[in-house]
Amino acid sequence: MDRRWNMLIGIVVGIVIVGASIYATGFTRRLLNPFRIFSVHKSSASATAPELATGNWINSEPLTLKDLRGRVVLIEFWTFGCINCRNTLPFVKSWDDRYRERGLTVIGVHSPEFDDERKVENVRREIASLGIRYPVVTDNDYQTWDAYNVAAWPTVFLLDKQGRIRWMHVGEGDYDAAELLIQKLLAEKES
Repeated sequence: MDRRWNMLIGIVVGIVIVGASIYATGFTRRLLNPFRIFSVHKSSASATAPELATGNWINSEPLTLKDLRGRVVLIEFWTFGCINCRNTLPFVKSWDDRYRERGLTVIGVHSPEFDDERKVENVRREIASLGIRYPVVTDNDYQTWDAYNVAAWPTVFLLDKQGRIRWMHVGEGDYDAAELLIQKLLAEKES
């Protein structure tokens, strides 16, 4: 019995040491990246956001960030087959409804995960089915995804009126912080 008990204690101690090492080295984010359950934030002003690559636009004529100067822009990288994206959708749609007239432009960048998500007719069908009224651009070649260094679905960026990235969030959650920042950016004077 003592031998089994010592073995069990050894296994538990080993798991704790490995877990602590993973946490202490920052390896957690890399380890969890494939599961898309991590979250990162950026709240300070940074460089101008990269322009959106060409794609098929749904619910809008083609937009450019340059033409949207003076408006706050929320860009969400998503794909219709992603459950995490579907879970964020009620919040993104709500922000579009509440703040569009006050100066917010929401743009969905549809970057597919699977082959059936590359077909524009499937994207159009899902957008209609999900009740998305804001502009969505397809990103089948991941040019916009790569320009923004996106690693997972969904990823949300908030741009200020000068087109600078002011906040970024990967995954679900942090909806209150996002809405507070939307309100703050809308209230800022253009410089």
